[in-house]
Amino acid sequence: MKRRDFLKAAGGIVAALGISELDLFRLSDRYGSAIAQSTPRKLALLIGINEYSSMPLNGCLTDVELQKELLIHRFGFQAADIVTLSNQQATRQQIEAAFLQHLIEQAQPGDVVVFHYSGYGRCIELSEQQAKQQSVAISPLAINSLVSIDSGIGSSEVPIVNDLLEETLWLMLRSLQTENVTTILDTSFYNRMTTAGVPGNLKFRSYSKIRQGQINPLELELQQQLINQIAPHKLLVPPHAALNLPGLFMTASRPDQPATEAQWSGFSAGVFTYALTQSLWEATPATTIHVSLSKASGVVEQIVGQQQPQLCGQKSQAQATAPHFVPDINVSADGVVIAVEDDGKTSELWLAGLQPMLLQYYGVNSRFKVVNSLIGSADSATQKQAQLQMRSRTGLTAKALLIAETESNTLQPGQLVQEAIRVVPRNINLNIALDPGLERIERVDATSAFSTVSIVTLVTAGEQPADYLFGRVQEKTSETQSTTTSRYGLFTLAQELIPNTAGEAGEAVKVAVQRLIPKLQTLLAAKLWRLTSNESSELNVKATLEVVSAQKQVIIQRETHHSQAKEGKTATGATPSITTASGIPSLPIGSRIKYKISNYGDRPVYLLLVGLDSSKNAIVLFPGKVIAASDSIETAPGSQNIIIAPGATLAIPQTEIDFEWILHGPPAVCETQIIFSSNKFTHTLAALDASREDLRSEEYISVLSNPLEIAQALLRDLQTASAIAPETIGAATDTYALDVNTWASFNFIYQVV
Repeated sequence: MKRRDFLKAAGGIVAALGISELDLFRLSDRYGSAIAQSTPRKLALLIGINEYSSMPLNGCLTDVELQKELLIHRFGFQAADIVTLSNQQATRQQIEAAFLQHLIEQAQPGDVVVFHYSGYGRCIELSEQQAKQQSVAISPLAINSLVSIDSGIGSSEVPIVNDLLEETLWLMLRSLQTENVTTILDTSFYNRMTTAGVPGNLKFRSYSKIRQGQINPLELELQQQLINQIAPHKLLVPPHAALNLPGLFMTASRPDQPATEAQWSGFSAGVFTYALTQSLWEATPATTIHVSLSKASGVVEQIVGQQQPQLCGQKSQAQATAPHFVPDINVSADGVVIAVEDDGKTSELWLAGLQPMLLQYYGVNSRFKVVNSLIGSADSATQKQAQLQMRSRTGLTAKALLIAETESNTLQPGQLVQEAIRVVPRNINLNIALDPGLERIERVDATSAFSTVSIVTLVTAGEQPADYLFGRVQEKTSETQSTTTSRYGLFTLAQELIPNTAGEAGEAVKVAVQRLIPKLQTLLAAKLWRLTSNESSELNVKATLEVVSAQKQVIIQRETHHSQAKEGKTATGATPSITTASGIPSLPIGSRIKYKISNYGDRPVYLLLVGLDSSKNAIVLFPGKVIAASDSIETAPGSQNIIIAPGATLAIPQTEIDFEWILHGPPAVCETQIIFSSNKFTHTLAALDASREDLRSEEYISVLSNPLEIAQALLRDLQTASAIAPETIGAATDTYALDVNTWASFNFIYQVV
């Protein structure tokens, strides 16, 4: 079918779907200015639905806003080329019509297309008659669908489902003339066994499976029209259809996991969308989509605990930077100026480039530097930097005051900003929510017990942001049934039991809380060192995680953006080969791993390595043993510092010493935080010396008995390195004021299987 004939047919489809000529006129008028743009163009269709009649969501419109601001300010999309359909606009007919008119009709070879959907998904079990009509179904009797705002189910015995079928989306994607397509689905088709909400501050984005559903005939008609116009070689046979879709196809979770949205201070958002867009804010043209997705997957793991994003599509194995997500300028960003007031003296900032866990504690009087003029300005790389000081924050937006101005830099909307000084509270607690399934007397006892634990703040599940849940442990009595006992433990927000936190049967609530205090201290320590994550530093450093084998495979690589600007080459000048695995990498038990730490700067840096093993015990690289015979160790009475000289690369462990880092069970997620500083870790090493007697003399990687003291000492050391008294910048005395250029911190997360 010729393109003109197809567009004519598409117009007939739109008419059949009930879109009026007035609707089409308004739609085409909306795209009028976009059509005039020269190719290659960047087109986006963003869908977000909160207002479902059954179990409304809270974060889908925020997802749309997150994507729109990212595409405009980081990737050069024109606002007129981005169509959004929210809530009541997002009917099945309107979504499909917008896809046909805005994307299929307009996109030319080489153009960039982004499709994003946030809302409910579900699985539909078809009747046998309907299954025979589904020519592209994944399986004979079950298909997945996106739940539009008008996906009502009739009262007949075989309900008519008005969903947008996943196969319809696949066909529309294959109808595009461009291969530069990115599809993002922040939803899941996970079959929920109950309609109950998730305890804590999470919501599942999936409905229960529909039994014996019947698809709307108009949906099947559209599928057939699309099949008729698609080239035969593009009609690939399932179940590998998603793998062969054009471009990149990203989903928020695996098929057997739910996608979630979470609540933060002042807003809700899809955990995956927030994490992905945040990692893309800090991307540079040298960053591959695999690196960005790996970082996002780590953040999702830390927040949810049981949700692993997936990447497929024809370009999913390509190592090159995806053309859809290439920033227009070679700088990272933590946010953007979206409005200017008071003759340029005050501004409104969009801070979606800050990690979710950091934003929650981001303090008043934190400072940002303006790193460029408007996108595409010729002098953006040479401009001097203005300074902005945050005065207040509501959700993802903040008010800031211009405190350092240059003649050549007048504040304007669209200018990117980077962190300069990070202000965070000194007193941060672990937020624990009680599982709503606890009995009243259990809740009373738990509330009383936690009130005596100074490092814990008890929050209301579903109303306030929580880090973990306290509840009863469920014991499986059969494959389909489970029962609860009076055993208590700590859970992730997705109700996954944290290793080594379940007590004995018959244990009293107050006894359980007291038993958990050491684990609570460990988890708070991890929360504190995660808040040090910083890749915007001017320290020119890089760290890689490798599996020790004949190929020396690099599993994860992290580097400061300053290092990326210098192409991130190794000491030998070669660029390392990175695995194509996206998301959280999986390493078998028994694997031997190694970290390689490089300092490309002109001054020495000091190193600290802490983390959580698969049992969620806090571990530390004991500095006195790793390189005792090396020039990279600096010793003094009562303290030991690992120092990396300019231009040097350090392997941990080194091949010269009798030590191998072997991964042990149980199967679980491990986490390592590698922290660099321009100053010695004096307080940290003093706290480490205090636990020396508890460390086994034969071990290089040791379990910490005082992880919270180590984490608190670390923050004091970063404050010392920054040499900024909080009160000198107007910050409260009970805060840390940290100069981001005096330290760098990388987070590595991997699964032991």
